Amino acid sequence: MENLRGSALMVLAMAAFSLEDMFVKSASRLIPVGEVLMIFGLGGMLVFGALISSRGQRLLHPALASKPMLIKLVLEVVGRLGYTLGIALTPLSNASAILQATPLVVVAGAAVFFAERVGMRRWIAVGIGFLGVLIVLRPGLEGFVPAALWTVLGMLGFAGRDLATRACPPVLSNFQLSFYGFMMLVPTGAMILAVTGGTALPAPLALRDVAGAVVFGSLAYWSLTKAMRMGEVSVITPFRYTRLIFALVIGATVFGERPDTAMIAGAMLIVASGLYTLLEGRRRRVRVA
Repeated sequence: MENLRGSALMVLAMAAFSLEDMFVKSASRLIPVGEVLMIFGLGGMLVFGALISSRGQRLLHPALASKPMLIKLVLEVVGRLGYTLGIALTPLSNASAILQATPLVVVAGAAVFFAERVGMRRWIAVGIGFLGVLIVLRPGLEGFVPAALWTVLGMLGFAGRDLATRACPPVLSNFQLSFYGFMMLVPTGAMILAVTGGTALPAPLALRDVAGAVVFGSLAYWSLTKAMRMGEVSVITPFRYTRLIFALVIGATVFGERPDTAMIAGAMLIVASGLYTLLEGRRRRVRVA
């Protein structure tokens, strides 16, 4: 029963993340991306700040100054900056497909930085997943969109953030970590505006979109946290890939996107290799036990 509830919460989290992406992409069409990030960050800080206060936790914990946390915050900036620009400048379905390679990068990073045993089969799966990313990107071919490299940067940033989270002080709650993540969006947005120049008075529609992103982003973080604390991680984690399904539906119905054969083939390779990596890792742990 716990696995079923956890899986349902994971699907809910992925649906909410996809809706968050939809609202961010819509808002970026009305006001500068830097401004979207700043307002989005402030909104998320208000939500998670209230949750932290309701639990009697410290808003600014001394552990925030630890080396792993500082690394995590820098990588949060890289991830959010790259992925936000990616979904703003490229089709949502393509950006979401590339994002699905994040667990593969985490597996490779865990082997390099935490000396975890990966095994030849999982290394091959990681390589196949990266091949899927190249198929989606199509470098050097007619369908190549240079702006998609922002999504790759964002994916690498998120993977690095996930790895850094493992080394963060356990005294920090998930709500505090989420608060700090949203906090970093404010200076990130300000840096983008300093480079691109110009701000715009947010129109009601833009504020509506950013508010929608904050609501669904907060719901996504809450659902993800609850899901990962229920049942078996190896059972629940594969449902992360439902995000791609939601992104394809939203991209087609809201933004009129029509993924081509190469994009779908690349996405299938990424998802299949990710699922195989998870299952192989689970079998390895069972054999060791």
